[in-house]
Amino acid sequence: MGFDAIEIITAKRDRGELSTAQIDWVIDAYTRGEVADEQMSALLMAILLNGMDRREIADWTQAMIRSGERMDWSSLDRPTADKHSTGGVGDKITLPLAPLVAACGAYVPQLSGRGLGHTGGTLDKLESIPGWRASLSNDEMLGVLRAAGAVVCAAGSGLAPADRKLYALRDVTGTVESIPLIASSIMSKKIAEGTGSLVLDVKVGSGAFMKNVADARELARTMVALGSDAGVRTVALLTAMDRPLGLAVGNALEVQEAVEVLAGGGPQDIVELTVRLAREMLEAAEVAGARDPEEALKDGSAMDAWRRMITAQGGDPDAALPKAAESVEVAAPASGVLTSLDALKVGIAAWRLGAGRARKEDPVSAGAGITLHAKPGDVVREGRPLMTLHADEAGRFERALAALDGAYEIGEPSGDGLLPLVVDRITA
Repeated sequence: MGFDAIEIITAKRDRGELSTAQIDWVIDAYTRGEVADEQMSALLMAILLNGMDRREIADWTQAMIRSGERMDWSSLDRPTADKHSTGGVGDKITLPLAPLVAACGAYVPQLSGRGLGHTGGTLDKLESIPGWRASLSNDEMLGVLRAAGAVVCAAGSGLAPADRKLYALRDVTGTVESIPLIASSIMSKKIAEGTGSLVLDVKVGSGAFMKNVADARELARTMVALGSDAGVRTVALLTAMDRPLGLAVGNALEVQEAVEVLAGGGPQDIVELTVRLAREMLEAAEVAGARDPEEALKDGSAMDAWRRMITAQGGDPDAALPKAAESVEVAAPASGVLTSLDALKVGIAAWRLGAGRARKEDPVSAGAGITLHAKPGDVVREGRPLMTLHADEAGRFERALAALDGAYEIGEPSGDGLLPLVVDRITA
């Protein structure tokens, strides 16, 4: 049945509920070019302002899935599990997590993205490893999974093409913030990816897309419902992004920190969240006799899986990582306790140093970023390094330092103000 784009726009404008048939038609027609960008922009704004109910969001998500291919891992002899993070500053969790879960008994097929703005992208981080390839065919993905147990790569053009087109439109029409559109965008790709189970890491705080717990919880519940309705075992953790994760922000810097975790070290918050998410993934995948992730970090099996995964995608796990040509230290202006460190400001500074991009086509500097020498709660001393900035061009430091104005506070310990690392757990 054919519909008219204007009647669908006005129905949602007037707070109406779109039927399954209307949603199927408008997604298909827009993907084919029958519905114009300006018409879809109007519909997206109506959705932003008036929302969607659970059935509408599920229909919208399924229509985007049907616009392309759906991957199939049924030939594998172990369950599949995936993780998706909504993005943050210093969030390199995927790097140690994927091989760790593979070492514990599940296959991990993970399609990841690149950074934009102050949030880093997993593919950008991994591309700092010499030779590593992000673009794989479906057959190559399957080969890497069988060889290494985990694969992290870019989504192919055949996966939810409607979402790719809609995402670009949302980005230029002020409609990114809609929770139904965020949830359906993420979940259409994850469901089409074909994983049997999914753990969502929904960040909350200044460095996250969701700034407060209430909005993060609503997004998490919406995505968990979408996954469950589609037959994917789905759970979400709300995790803190009011301060950066770990001590490294930037592509090669974060790879080095991930390797430290796989070697049995690394910052406590990275280790804690990696292990917690690994346990959630193994439980959701219902892996019989799964190994404990902490043991897999200690005995070297997670590191072995990492080396296999990197090698299988053309990378050299022993190669030296790129380093920036220039560095500048930021000293603590006073002695005391570092009581806060704003994730957003740190992320913007790293972006200005060259670690991120303003547009999708912009290059990134593999070695640029920030090394933190203290986390909130640590004692710092006046004149001692608080952080080190890294860039390929000395001219980048001025704007990065400007972004850090007011980014941290030093004083007496208060015992409150920071979110717990794991704020909440959401299930169907």
